[in-house]
Formats: sequence, structure tokens, C-alpha cells
Amino acid sequence: MIQIDNNNPKAIYEQVYDEITRLIMSKVLRPDEKLPSVRELAAMVKINPNTIQKAYKSLEEDNYIYTVKGIGNFVKNSDELRSLHIKKMKEKLSEAVRSLKTLGLKDDFIIEMVNNILNPNKGQGGHNVKN
Repeated sequence: MIQIDNNNPKAIYEQVYDEITRLIMSKVLRPDEKLPSVRELAAMVKINPNTIQKAYKSLEEDNYIYTVKGIGNFVKNSDELRSLHIKKMKEKLSEAVRSLKTLGLKDDFIIEMVNNILNPNKGQGGHNVKN
């Protein structure tokens, strides 16, 4: 279900957050589906329950899950989540593009980079990063 990479520089709670959002967006976890309890998930992935609690808290703050007191944590409606997730990804993409422009890269080169990401097997034409 959830994979943690101890060599990943990201904090473990962020990895848990990312994995759960991935499972929600890919519809592996369905709307109103109950998530494992903090202790259950901590035992499954062999990490501290406080780390899971922190991830669940962030997921709830970002409206991916909701809590029913005394019962557990549940997945929110995926249609709402999808648009929220797209908005967040658009913000990250905008930030990356601004950063590349700050480095002096031209629009055409940035567009080519995106096209290479979208179609990794097309156009392996060795451009260098100096553009």
C-alpha cells in the first residue's frame, strides 16, 4: 500500500502524505473509505505513530481526508480532491517554470523540457542546458 524510501531526502511524514494522495488520486482509495488507524498504518510501514498522525493531520488540513471522532479517518470525495490536486500541481509547475526562467532559460527550451517529460521516448536530441 504505502512505500517509504529511507534514502529519500523528503521527511517520512511527507512521503506518507504523498503516497496516500497518490492512492486517492488513482482511486485505489475510494471516497468515504476508512483509512487504517494511526497505529495500524504505523505497524504496517514500521514507523512511529506520531509520524503517521502528522501525515494524517496534513491530509485533513489539505482536505484529502476527514475525521469522524472515535471512528477514524476517511477519504473525501475524489472529484473535489481531483480539482484541488490539479490546482496544487499547477502551482508547483508555475513555481518550477518561474525558477527556470530566473536561471535565464528561454520559453522554447522550457517547453521542450516539458515535452521531453511528457514524451520521454520522442526526440532524444541532445540539447544542452545552456539555452
